[in-house]
Amino acid sequence: MDRRHFLAGTAAFGASTSLLTSRLAAQGKPMKIGIMNDLSGPYAGDQGVGSKIAADMAIQDWASKLGVQVETIIADHQNKPDIGAGIARKWYDTEGVDVIMDLPNSAVALAVVAVAKEKNKAVIGSGAGSSVLTGPMCSKNFVHWTYDTYVLGNSLGKALTGEGAKSWYFITADYAFGKDLESNCANAVVAAGGKVLGAARHPLNTADFSSFLLQAQSSGADVIGFANAGGDLIQSLKQATEFGLKKKMAALILDVTNLPSLGLAAVQNVTVCKGFYWDQNEGTRAFANRYQAAHPQKAKPNDMHAGMYASTLHLMKAFAQTKNATDGVKLIDAMKAIPTDDPMFGKGSIREDGRHIHTMYLLTTKTVAESKGDWDWFKVTGTVKPEDAWRPLAKGGCPFIKA
Repeated sequence: MDRRHFLAGTAAFGASTSLLTSRLAAQGKPMKIGIMNDLSGPYAGDQGVGSKIAADMAIQDWASKLGVQVETIIADHQNKPDIGAGIARKWYDTEGVDVIMDLPNSAVALAVVAVAKEKNKAVIGSGAGSSVLTGPMCSKNFVHWTYDTYVLGNSLGKALTGEGAKSWYFITADYAFGKDLESNCANAVVAAGGKVLGAARHPLNTADFSSFLLQAQSSGADVIGFANAGGDLIQSLKQATEFGLKKKMAALILDVTNLPSLGLAAVQNVTVCKGFYWDQNEGTRAFANRYQAAHPQKAKPNDMHAGMYASTLHLMKAFAQTKNATDGVKLIDAMKAIPTDDPMFGKGSIREDGRHIHTMYLLTTKTVAESKGDWDWFKVTGTVKPEDAWRPLAKGGCPFIKA
């Protein structure tokens, strides 16, 4: 995504944000949000410029009603923890950023949260996935909004093993997110009576998955579980189809934004677990249509973009109470104290460990015949109640919860 495309995609919101700032100028220092994600690599389509579009939509819709001023900026962490940490320090120290949001790539998210703890600033993860962020690496400065590797791996591992897929082999992204996703799914498979035959781990942004796919094929497993995301997931699924693999494939984080590159025919009868799908109801469709109109590639939003809208809204509710965003723990505590309620995820709450709790849904890809056209990729085939979806608080290992 180059600068020209980015500016084109956000121009519609620039004028409205400027007018809003002008109207509210007398009310004090604006809260400044820094959106940090992948703008040029394998996750650029999954989050990228769309995360800023979604956050700016929430600001346009709600800031004036809540009586707050909010500004957003965006930067590319390039999927490198040192670059992410460096951006965070610069934003906090010299650019007046109060809150950092999104953070796909869990290794980068962990690095940024470490800086936020040092500076006592707030961080909200929508694109970040690893469940350790509210487990052993939890922080009072952090809220995890949209999903995590526990809810995806546990829900799908349990569901597919219960349907008879008893043996699994994983193709896994070789960093915190992929390993955590694999581990959570593998635990659910074993708990449901299945077994894991092995795993092949690949570097981020891999071009050739042939050796990994051959290892998975030769394992004899019933299911190949893809514990990767973004461009890596698209490439590995494409090559699996080209290889003519007949085994069932479980794409643990397959997203609506992945399907235009894959084609629906390549992912028939694949089940995923999401907290949001754009075609669920009138409210989600209205949001999706507005988002699509503003997006440079006219894409529909995925669950992480919806998470950016919803978490920005809830953050503004907390800011309206605190009147100040400089104290990260105080701002996060205010978010936890307010029940969540938004058009994307409905009613929910933020747990003491920072985990946002909401209903999850099982989505299954439609057949080519069932699909009515572009972006009509999934149908809702099940509901997972919050109490069944998320890792129990007592099992997370969050140090300050024990204390």
